Amino acid sequence: MTRNPKLISRSTINKFKGSFLVLPMFIALLLGGIGEFLSAFEAANPSICKSVPHVFFLPYTNDPQVAQIILSDIATAMMTVVSIVFAVLLMTLTLTSTQFSPRIIMAFVRDRITQQTLGFFLGTFLYCLAALPETRISPDPFSPAVTVLCAMLLALVCVAWLLFFINHISEAVNVNYIVHRIARETELMINNTMPDKDDDVKHEPYHKADMGHKHSEVRSNVSGYVRSINANRLFLFAKQHNSKINVVRRVGHFVPEGVQLLSISGITLTPELNAELCKSFEIGPTRTLDHDIEFGILQIVDIALKAISPAVNDPSTAITCIDQLSTILIRFAAHGNPQCMYYSTPGNLCLSIPWLGFDRLVESAFEQIRLYSQTDIAVSLRLLRALSDIASTLPSKESKKILVELGRLLVAGCTEKLGDEVLTEMKSRIIALEKSVEESA
Repeated sequence: MTRNPKLISRSTINKFKGSFLVLPMFIALLLGGIGEFLSAFEAANPSICKSVPHVFFLPYTNDPQVAQIILSDIATAMMTVVSIVFAVLLMTLTLTSTQFSPRIIMAFVRDRITQQTLGFFLGTFLYCLAALPETRISPDPFSPAVTVLCAMLLALVCVAWLLFFINHISEAVNVNYIVHRIARETELMINNTMPDKDDDVKHEPYHKADMGHKHSEVRSNVSGYVRSINANRLFLFAKQHNSKINVVRRVGHFVPEGVQLLSISGITLTPELNAELCKSFEIGPTRTLDHDIEFGILQIVDIALKAISPAVNDPSTAITCIDQLSTILIRFAAHGNPQCMYYSTPGNLCLSIPWLGFDRLVESAFEQIRLYSQTDIAVSLRLLRALSDIASTLPSKESKKILVELGRLLVAGCTEKLGDEVLTEMKSRIIALEKSVEESA
């Protein structure tokens, strides 16, 4: 199967999205190019220097030495601020990742405001550096007044931007802001990858395709996490070769090199076809939020577990995490399942791709928190409330039973660790949850 040259590698896109330097370098080179162009344009058209108001650096508008001092001082100041601010930022990230979760560092790296801040400061430095050669004392003295004026305005913009950046960082390291941002990004990804329940097309639930007795195993040629699966590519391959494909590793799974990715029947597998099929999987060293719903949940769970650990003992943060996890699960349950089963002709299943179900997502969200919060009545009570909130939005009785069973395990665990006098509220909440499920039957 030939590769469409119009398709851009998703792996390359993710590298650019996750890179800390792409946007800053673009802004810096753009401002540096503007400085080079503007100073050269002024040198070719000296008359435009007269348009600069003298009030900005009266009475030295035409003095090249003053222009050189202004440009060099701005350039020096920009690099000094960059070194100080980002040294403090690095220390802040280290402390934040230690206290909450190392997974959140990638979110700071991909933060657009941080990248724009670095780009503007480096760009102002390059702007001044590019303008300095045209500011000459001999043999023909010349002072690019418009260029210097723009450099001064850029310096003022950078000062204002620095104040904005400091305020942004102070909010960004707040745990409530971190959890809220992760939850909103996860919900956005759910909206983008999962269909609405009221759509006309209802996708069949996932089940393994019947591969028969003769099938081959396609094994991964690299180690890493499955970030995305190109279902259309696999579907076209299966139709073209009149074969059946059953994917065994879903998005978010770690796949060591040489371990099975999928099973295929109907063709003789060759090393070339194995490599071609492996191209349908984007595999990287880390998980991302582009298609991996569980990864967003695990980031919040990590923060909650750190908060309720004896070393930190911060139940308020754990409660915040539980609240946000409940909103994610409600949003997930409000959508239909994406397409997992692909048919070449009616009744002829040729591709099946596993999908993370509601039961697995609930387990990822609450199981570890349930185990760690058995001695914390406040966190356990909030977890029971979250289960009730989620259950009230579910139309499926089977899904509600999953939440009831989790609530029963939570109460049973707390009963072993806590006295009866503090369990009254928990028992009343689990009874109310069980009753709501029975009434919905």
